[in-house]
Amino acid sequence: MAEKDCIKNIFLDGRSVISRSPQVEHERKAAIFDLLESNSFALCGGAPGPYNLHLSIEENRLAFDVRDTLDKPIKGFVLALSPFRALIREYLMICESYYEAIKTATPSQIETVDMGRRGLHNDGSQLLRERLEGKVDLDDDTARRLFTLVCVLHIRG
Repeated sequence: MAEKDCIKNIFLDGRSVISRSPQVEHERKAAIFDLLESNSFALCGGAPGPYNLHLSIEENRLAFDVRDTLDKPIKGFVLALSPFRALIREYLMICESYYEAIKTATPSQIETVDMGRRGLHNDGSQLLRERLEGKVDLDDDTARRLFTLVCVLHIRG
């Protein structure tokens, strides 16, 4: 992929996101920062980047609204959330366990929970890459950061 095939700006639908815990807010900010620092995102058979990406949840589907850097629409598509639901639920539960563990658990207990958290995160990013196949080419790190943002969007309070 060319260096220009990337996300320059990302926007999460504010209607989909309500009150978040400090930990979730930190994860959101870190994912956005890391994503904008380095990502690889190219529309398959579409206009070259760089892109602005608007993510939202609409009618139980994950909506991708890809635009140029002037925010003119290029392509939009949706993914069913049903394949992600159980994985997102498990991931969010283990994240809560991780946040609790770092308060009181031993380093080895924290590491065990974190390994489970990373494993689920990897599974989620791989599923996202599979579901985006034929629509978007992206690398592992970009998929991981996007999966984090999908989880943030999924939190309804």
